[in-house]
Amino acid sequence: VLIVDALRDGGAAIHPEFFDEAGHRAALQYARAALRGRLPSEQLLHYREYDSGLAGHPEKELLECIDFSSGRLGHAAGHANGVAFANPGSAVVMFGSDGSQMEGNNGEAARLAVANDLNVKWIIDDNNVTIAGYPDRYLPGFDLERTLGGHGFAIFTADGEDSRALLAAIVSALQQDGPAAVLCRRSMGPGIPQLEGTPQLHDVITLAAAREYLAARSHNTALMCLDKIEERDAPVPPAKLLGSGASGACRKQFGLSLAAILKGLSPADRQRVRAFDSDLEGSVGLTQIREQFPECFTSGGVQERGNFLAAAGFGSQSDHQGIFATFSAFLEMVISEITMSRLNECDLLCHFSHAGVDAMSDNTCHFGLNNFFADNYVSEGAQTGLYFPADVHQMDAVIKHIFTKGGMRFVFSNRSKLPEILTEEGNPLHAGDYQFEPGCDEIVREGDAGWIVSFGDMLHRCLHVVEILRTEGISVGLVNKPTLNTVDEDTIARLGTSPFILVVESLNQRTGLGIRYGTWLLERGLTPRYAHMGTTRPGNCGQAEQIPHQRLAPADVEAKVRAMLAL
Repeated sequence: VLIVDALRDGGAAIHPEFFDEAGHRAALQYARAALRGRLPSEQLLHYREYDSGLAGHPEKELLECIDFSSGRLGHAAGHANGVAFANPGSAVVMFGSDGSQMEGNNGEAARLAVANDLNVKWIIDDNNVTIAGYPDRYLPGFDLERTLGGHGFAIFTADGEDSRALLAAIVSALQQDGPAAVLCRRSMGPGIPQLEGTPQLHDVITLAAAREYLAARSHNTALMCLDKIEERDAPVPPAKLLGSGASGACRKQFGLSLAAILKGLSPADRQRVRAFDSDLEGSVGLTQIREQFPECFTSGGVQERGNFLAAAGFGSQSDHQGIFATFSAFLEMVISEITMSRLNECDLLCHFSHAGVDAMSDNTCHFGLNNFFADNYVSEGAQTGLYFPADVHQMDAVIKHIFTKGGMRFVFSNRSKLPEILTEEGNPLHAGDYQFEPGCDEIVREGDAGWIVSFGDMLHRCLHVVEILRTEGISVGLVNKPTLNTVDEDTIARLGTSPFILVVESLNQRTGLGIRYGTWLLERGLTPRYAHMGTTRPGNCGQAEQIPHQRLAPADVEAKVRAMLAL
């Protein structure tokens, strides 16, 4: 980065905008902005903090010093092509990563660049590390030099830690007519104790590792700074919400429940189940499958579209079950694949974690907001199930029930842990003898003053509001809607005669449950007072602050309920 900046500052015809497709190099972009006087240096101490602008992935609308919003791999190379078309007199530099080159978009961008002799220069960190492992192990045959060279790029290689060699390679690429790539061969995180060359360096590192690294280099001022930050940012225990029990990670429970099912199958039956991972196995629960049943697991790298279709194709065979998992934000990348897999009558169980906004320090690009896009078929066609469990017990019950069902099934979870939903007696509602019934809404609390309808990460927050109101003698009911896209006729008929209904969700208010539920009421001639709450704002960094930032905190829900009661 410094080499390219120096060459441009020295008069080289290099386009001024900074394009980096690797979102978690955000800290580099912020440091560069400070070095170039576009960001106060002190602000760097507030990385990922709420209202700092320094999101886990850089976003243009948060900081003027950011030229390109990143965070979804495969979206920068094509963008750089367009910039090159618009600026034929300058070289357009894109900083890339070996993981991002797995994306199909990058292959398309490379072919377009070569066909049009675009003056694009890709500088790629070729470190053989992605989130879930090492490409040369899980994707043997993938070779950047042969891949990009095959597309027609001029290739220059260099030791990424040898600044002179790197300078020579970059200069050669800039002097080359047309598309060129510099492959920086290096180990990730050189010199960082116990972490060098490992996936643990994908994002932030532990304080212990940072201290050891800084102490070995006698950076005492930096060490004192870390101490101050640790003291300032000491974790605050989350507020205890009424009606909530112990917390657990639903996204992890997905894998635990699958593993339990596979354990009960014969070896022959297990051969008819296969999970496809897109480099996020630890985040979506699939590590359990890889470790316990490697014969049922495929590590497909950063190739969401191809992996989705492979899982669907596997599930298209008689008595076979395909499994696919990634983040909810990336559901938007496989919408066409969902449609065609449905038309091909595939049996596919999908898990999209990181839904909503809760605890999403990676910010807006990683918000999982448009989950209803998965339910994109005509109403008289094949049925699609959208399921959003409210706690780990319900996740377990959902997976056990729908695993053997055919068709397209989509299960959602959050990045954050969710507490158990408790009965009025204080017992876990979804544990013990609980049985999940697809399409059935669940009465969590009875009420006669009106009803809140919610699901997933907002259910326990709404339950707290209901319990608070009960202490004042106000009886508002609460419904859990774990099946998002079907109408429970008995429940909606009952709720529709009440004074009001409020739908509360963390999905996009423009595309979520709320816009549907009101229509369902009107179609049935039901006219209670109606409102819905959901995500309406771009993120503003932070983790626990994301829900309040969307005005979805329990206090916000309570205020809305009180307003509806007053009408």
